[in-house]
Amino acid sequence: MNNIWAPWRIEYITSPKDLPCVFCTAPEAKDKLILTSGRLCFAIMNLFPYTTGHCMVAPYRHSGDLTELSTEELSEIMTMTQSILTAIKSALKPAGFNVGFNLGEVAGAGIADHLHMHIVPRWQGDTNFMPVLGDAHIISEHIENTRDKIKGNLP
Repeated sequence: MNNIWAPWRIEYITSPKDLPCVFCTAPEAKDKLILTSGRLCFAIMNLFPYTTGHCMVAPYRHSGDLTELSTEELSEIMTMTQSILTAIKSALKPAGFNVGFNLGEVAGAGIADHLHMHIVPRWQGDTNFMPVLGDAHIISEHIENTRDKIKGNLP
């Protein structure tokens, strides 16, 4: 059997799960992974990505219920998602995307109390047995380099 090393995962695995909400604290702390900020929401790189360029768009307001968001919040989330998609297309040239919300823990939300739109770039052959059998994701580029490429392509 071959060993597959994914040392970046240990930070997530061993981190306390009762920390303050990252989507509430990141804007206040001016987190370096924030791509862009709007009036009602912001976009941030996923620190534990599924693929290179995995981003999220979240409202500033803490809510895990999509039906609680205002029309203005929903509109800004979708407009910002469009901008991020355009920037990623230009910067990383993916073949496609997975875009969407995981609403609730049972639906796969890692942070269920603060909803967020996932934007996951995809390339032909980018996934294989690794995430299925090995619980490991292959990230081909350092997150800060990817952030700089995407930020550089935002309007």
